[in-house]
Amino acid sequence: MNLFAHIGRATLAMLTEIGRVAMFLKDALLQGLTPKIFPRQIIGQMVHIGYFSLPVVGLTAFFTGGALALQIYLGSSRFNAESLVASIVALGITRELGPVLAGLMVAGRVGASIAAELGTMRVTEQIDALVTLATNPFKYLVGPRIIAAVVTLPMLVGIADIIGIMGGYIVGTRSLGLNGFAYIRNTADFLEFNDVSSGLIKAAVFGFIIAVMGCYHGFNSSGGAQGVGRATTNAVVSSAILILAANFALTTLLFAD
Repeated sequence: MNLFAHIGRATLAMLTEIGRVAMFLKDALLQGLTPKIFPRQIIGQMVHIGYFSLPVVGLTAFFTGGALALQIYLGSSRFNAESLVASIVALGITRELGPVLAGLMVAGRVGASIAAELGTMRVTEQIDALVTLATNPFKYLVGPRIIAAVVTLPMLVGIADIIGIMGGYIVGTRSLGLNGFAYIRNTADFLEFNDVSSGLIKAAVFGFIIAVMGCYHGFNSSGGAQGVGRATTNAVVSSAILILAANFALTTLLFAD
């Protein structure tokens, strides 16, 4: 009976958390994304989320593209199909690895930052001070972060796609002896608009998830420094899990026959 009691408590706790996230999401959409908006806050968050995340996303994409080209070459060489390296690298980067890895990197950097910042504001009662000053915290804190993340993540993924394909090209031509002109031609011939656009759609959804999870856990943190630490950890973990789950759902939806 104790086992069933534990399962019941865990189930109720999970359902309660889902309900809290749903209520927070409702307030974020109805209050944070409606006028009045704060352009300076949005621009500042776009710089913080997009520009400062570019180095880590670019390096991740470059080395991923190079490793992907090397692994595909080692596998395809068994069947004398080395010409497929360029096309598979391009498809893998634009469809899956570009948006997913960029989302996970940004979740680790930006999601944690948002949760820590808002969590500190919560425990030091700065959010309560905004309410006292007749400033809606959803409009001033949550809305700009959601808008900035949704706008900048596709930009980051677009750049990551280019860098990742370039990483595959460098490894393919410098280390594997592939012809550079043929590599570029195969990439251009096999890559379609739908391959790139699907990755950008995924990136926008991932940006929304990162911003919402970071803001939710930061807003609901309590217990001083330890509470802020828990909120930061929960924001990164929940963002990563939801990104992977959303990636599967979007792949099924976008590429369904």
